[in-house]
Amino acid sequence: MSFFIDRRLNSKNKSAVNRQRFIQRYRSQIKGAVEKTIADRSITDTEGGEKVGIPAKDTREPVFQHGKGGRYYGVLPGNREFTPGDKIKRPEGGAGGGGGGEASNQGEGLDDFVFELSRDEFLDFLFEDMVLPNLSKRILTGSDEFQHVRAGFSTEGTPSNISIIRSMRSATARRIALGAGKRRELRELEASLEEFPDQDNPMYKDIEARIDELRQQLARIPYLDDLDIRYHRQEEQPVPQSKAVMFCLMDVSGSMDQTTKDLAKRFFILLYLFLERNYEKTDVVFIRHHTRAEEVDEERFFYSRETGGTVVSSALELTSEIIADRYPASEWNIYCSQASDGDNWPEDDARCIEFLK
Repeated sequence: MSFFIDRRLNSKNKSAVNRQRFIQRYRSQIKGAVEKTIADRSITDTEGGEKVGIPAKDTREPVFQHGKGGRYYGVLPGNREFTPGDKIKRPEGGAGGGGGGEASNQGEGLDDFVFELSRDEFLDFLFEDMVLPNLSKRILTGSDEFQHVRAGFSTEGTPSNISIIRSMRSATARRIALGAGKRRELRELEASLEEFPDQDNPMYKDIEARIDELRQQLARIPYLDDLDIRYHRQEEQPVPQSKAVMFCLMDVSGSMDQTTKDLAKRFFILLYLFLERNYEKTDVVFIRHHTRAEEVDEERFFYSRETGGTVVSSALELTSEIIADRYPASEWNIYCSQASDGDNWPEDDARCIEFLK
């Protein structure tokens, strides 16, 4: 079987066909490298892609090559001349029986093959095994404030919103449309009037009378009519809030293992990506809880170990206090999500419902 590789360059001086073929061939190695980088990557670090390393041995391909040629000696299993424990002469030249590589005085070896994924490729691998919902493709405003924006023209409005240019354009078009036929007839009559040498001819008098009548009709066409007046039309549009805060709540009790926390981290990354596309500024607040809640940084949020039971209301209460202190609802769009294994003290359920309401 023959394989043909397209090495033609695309517009960005990269071979897109070969790149996709490489990703498909080493998909399992790349996916494993992406999963390892999640632990070292912040959930707010979504601007760039990621460099992933693939062991060099995995990138080797089988090739055909010529043999040494001539006569050479080797020890093969099942030979008749040697038995275990026999000493073999050193090959001539002192080259030894190695692979023929050259030593280096720099102390460096062969590194792994480093492959850089783009941002979209990295996210595709990150969310490949997740069953994601169809997110609503709209801008969330979360505000009752509105602003007036221009939305074309209308025939009704207030005098302060009159569009002079649009009104004059409409009046000119109306006058041209109403007087086009009369002007054409007027030009024809004036041209025919010049052909009569005798002004006492009765037909000449009739033509003059018709010309006067047409001129009077054209003069009666109003220069500006009420139908011509146009007003700037304005409509209300909601003012989008450019700031959002994302509260990440997570149960860190003894029943939460690291696998569940890694899955929660992927969920928080997905939510942050969604908010980042809709708001200019997005703050992230990390709140961890077991029997009590505390605000922590991202490193401690995901990787610090705790023991104890689960009281969800403690996290909701702390969230309420932070909102009242730093993120008023009139200025911020507030999003709150919690990752947990589902356990909670039964006595705490009623209090959680009150906080959520």
